[in-house]
Amino acid sequence: MTVRVRFAPAPSGEMHVGNARTALFDWLFARHHGGVMILRIEDTDQERVTDEAITGVQESLRWLGIDWDEGPGVGGDHGPYRQMERLDLYREVTDRLLQQGDAYRCYCTPEELEERRKRALERGERPGYDGRCRELDEQERAAFEAEGRPLAIRFATPERDVTFEDLVRGEATFRGPDVTDFVILRSNGLPTYLLAAAVDDWKMEMTHVIRGEDLFSSTPRQILLLEAVGAERIPAYGHLPLIVGPDRAPLSKRHGAVAVERFREEGFLPEALVNYLALLGWSYDDHTTFFAREELIERFDLSRVSHNPAAFDREKLEWMNGHYIRESSDERLADLATQFLKDAGVSADRDVVLRAVPLIKERMKLLSEAVDFLRFLFEDPEPDEKARAQIEGSEDYLREVADRLEGLEGWSAAAIEEVLRGLKEERELGSKKAFQPVRAAVTGTLISPPLFESIELLGRERTLARLRAAARG
Repeated sequence: MTVRVRFAPAPSGEMHVGNARTALFDWLFARHHGGVMILRIEDTDQERVTDEAITGVQESLRWLGIDWDEGPGVGGDHGPYRQMERLDLYREVTDRLLQQGDAYRCYCTPEELEERRKRALERGERPGYDGRCRELDEQERAAFEAEGRPLAIRFATPERDVTFEDLVRGEATFRGPDVTDFVILRSNGLPTYLLAAAVDDWKMEMTHVIRGEDLFSSTPRQILLLEAVGAERIPAYGHLPLIVGPDRAPLSKRHGAVAVERFREEGFLPEALVNYLALLGWSYDDHTTFFAREELIERFDLSRVSHNPAAFDREKLEWMNGHYIRESSDERLADLATQFLKDAGVSADRDVVLRAVPLIKERMKLLSEAVDFLRFLFEDPEPDEKARAQIEGSEDYLREVADRLEGLEGWSAAAIEEVLRGLKEERELGSKKAFQPVRAAVTGTLISPPLFESIELLGRERTLARLRAAARG
């Protein structure tokens, strides 16, 4: 049996890291088993899903390195891969269920349903559809249709328990009375998620459905639907634990960045985010943190996925990103840092950035930090408050530094260091008193790459000009 899994988002905005984690686990499972990864777009909610968001999901997946074997832009034998292009299929299946007696027309209005729901709650009963339209006779149906009532199609759930083996949670049983009749086709002719996802999983020959825990309760309904249409195989289901914030509430924008694109813009590397997401709910052992992509594929197993919610730790992600920055080549970092500088409006020279990368790569947790670290190389800085405090009262000292450096024959970090350390000894200054005013005058901040190398990169002319400008006050 060839493993076939799918990632099936309903894109209405930027891609949440929870969806990215689901896509990653689907992809790892498929690649581990030599199977097929399908991207399917669930776009029947026309008020929320946008073409821009659909494109964004694909771009985020590609940035993360998650490719698909069937789906938009790739094709395949089981398309189309957008649900709005499969409406005839859902209506055909609905008609079949109606003919079999496994579905029926429901004429209940939203107001009537809400009123019955409230009454059930008042009686201490579990709210759910009471089957009112299931036993209508032809005369009652005709009367409702004569009123012009909109109708939906409901699935007639058999009154029996549904048991399945969840690949993450173990055996799960849903009691028959708890699985009430549910809508499969809305009054506007569009399918519900329950119908469309089940039919697509059947027709696209899914062997496994790996998705978020929030969809766990939909599983018995979809199993019953698949049984009713005579599906040759019911997929194996696995439900991944929720991702929560530090307060243990579901991860949302109130916890900070939660979208893949935002993490990309902040300067995270894709391999860092992939590695971190893989560890949200899954672990190989108690001591391994960093995994190459090939190692994740080789070692991934759903049996190692936790049942408990996974806490999103921003600090750990940044720490991991710093590791991957240090592991990256200077050439790659120069390309990325140059782009960040340009996006920030800085006319950066890539060759200069390449020379500066070794000075900052050990200090960065985010690529975006390159902007603050290196801006002084391309723009005359306006000293910040802390830098101004260091410059004030040091004007005579900065003037002498400029005079000493002006006399250098060769402009190198070693020669610059020798001059500045010599002056430090002559004046019997500590390192802070000797070097921080110089750093403040040259870079405009007290946080910069190593001082002597920074001055070398900046060049003689601009260094002397900044020192003398600071000395003038």
